[in-house]
Amino acid sequence: MPDTASSPRKQVTAFTDGACEPNPGPGGIGVVLDYRGNRREISRGFRLTTNNRMEIAAAIVALEALSESCSVLILSDSKYLVDSATNGSVSRWQEGNWKRASGKRVPNSDLWSRLLELCQHHDVRFEWVEGHAGNPGNERADALSYSALRGHDLLEDDGYMKFQELEITSPTKITAEGQPCRKCSTPVVKKHPKRTRRQGQEYYFEYYLWCPNCHTMYIVEDAKRYFDTDDHTPA
Repeated sequence: MPDTASSPRKQVTAFTDGACEPNPGPGGIGVVLDYRGNRREISRGFRLTTNNRMEIAAAIVALEALSESCSVLILSDSKYLVDSATNGSVSRWQEGNWKRASGKRVPNSDLWSRLLELCQHHDVRFEWVEGHAGNPGNERADALSYSALRGHDLLEDDGYMKFQELEITSPTKITAEGQPCRKCSTPVVKKHPKRTRRQGQEYYFEYYLWCPNCHTMYIVEDAKRYFDTDDHTPA
């Protein structure tokens, strides 16, 4: 049998992109994998998420699609993804148990943790490419991501909702329209999400608070509503 440990890894190029419209809102990921001219495309849509989460998720999906350990070049137009992955920020967040010096949780830590694990299995390099600049791979990944977020049967981004619910316990809660956003101090406004029940979902949020300036979303515990278990209508 061949010595797979010493065999050279396959060289794979992955164009990844994430989109969200609005942000937060429905999101999508687009991935174009290229191995020696053979291409595979992947796209997925999510009901409620953020643009940054979709950028990380696209890289995760690209790596998870590989059936063996490879040498992977991930090309993305997201400086958030590329800079965080290459300047040591993600490793520092992990070492700090996903907490910032201020004590606040690092956003998207669930996805960053998954990405780090995959990078242990593959030899991964991240490289930034300018978006909407005529790069065929990037343009295709972008098109896939937007097509996905506009599709039907969107998936739930459970990690995003869990993070938002954890934020409810913060000492400086945002609970009412007009309160200043914790990030930029702009008064928040009330938004009403689409209420489509998914399998196994017991509750939904009738509304959430949203910053029109930095687009931060705040889940409000008082807005939680439970579905009637008999007729699947809001109780």
